[in-house]
Amino acid sequence: MNGATIELPLYYTKLGPFRDGFSTAVPVITYHKLGPRPSGVRLKGLYLSERLFGEQLAEWRAEGFSPGTPGEVGLVPGNPNSRVAITFDDGFENVLRHGLEPLRRHQFTALQYLVADRLGKTNEWEQHYGEAPERLMDEAQVREWLAAGHAIGSHTLSHPHLTRIHIDQIRAEIGDSRKKLEDRFGVPVKHFCYPYGDWNRLTRDIAAEAGYETACTTVPGFNAPGEDRFALKRLTARYASRTWTNFLRPLRRLFRGRRG
Repeated sequence: MNGATIELPLYYTKLGPFRDGFSTAVPVITYHKLGPRPSGVRLKGLYLSERLFGEQLAEWRAEGFSPGTPGEVGLVPGNPNSRVAITFDDGFENVLRHGLEPLRRHQFTALQYLVADRLGKTNEWEQHYGEAPERLMDEAQVREWLAAGHAIGSHTLSHPHLTRIHIDQIRAEIGDSRKKLEDRFGVPVKHFCYPYGDWNRLTRDIAAEAGYETACTTVPGFNAPGEDRFALKRLTARYASRTWTNFLRPLRRLFRGRRG
């Protein structure tokens, strides 16, 4: 590499720019919503089409990658078993509708972080900021997700900013959500995700004390052995940003190749 800096896109769309990273650590990929965007959506980047989702899965499968979990992240150097950990935040119904078939077709499993007290309701925490309503999976749909071989994790009880609430509320949001999901669905809930990526040392310690194996942030990147398993980095899957920089990047690579 001659000491050159690798220029990575801000978000994950295709494997190419991230190939080296996928070989050095088990990547954790973040999704939120799948399928067509309804009218009035503000955070358009949180939606990914079923087509692009399927293309990403197909590319991983063609490259020899297989399904992993956050629990495998950072245990050993590199990615010797070629794993990819696929995660979804919030438990949106459209993930069940548009995600099950591509996951089945390409033989991947995924982890859905659920907001335990909002099952069957809507994304109230986003609507407070003017976002369009989207339904969340209800109990029957979560059971359908589990029956298809997928897993669930906790995303708190109500999706608050954890660093802005009292410590007793933090303990309830993190610990009680795990117990509720385990009691309701009869499966172990090993993994936690901080809403909004809002965490600090206190929330991290409470997540560890609550019995989880891992906790995910929204910090982009890969996780090396020895890094904090309660502050895991992830790559957010989105369409490539339509910026002038991204438009010029392929041309720059082309010209560099010609000069070489």
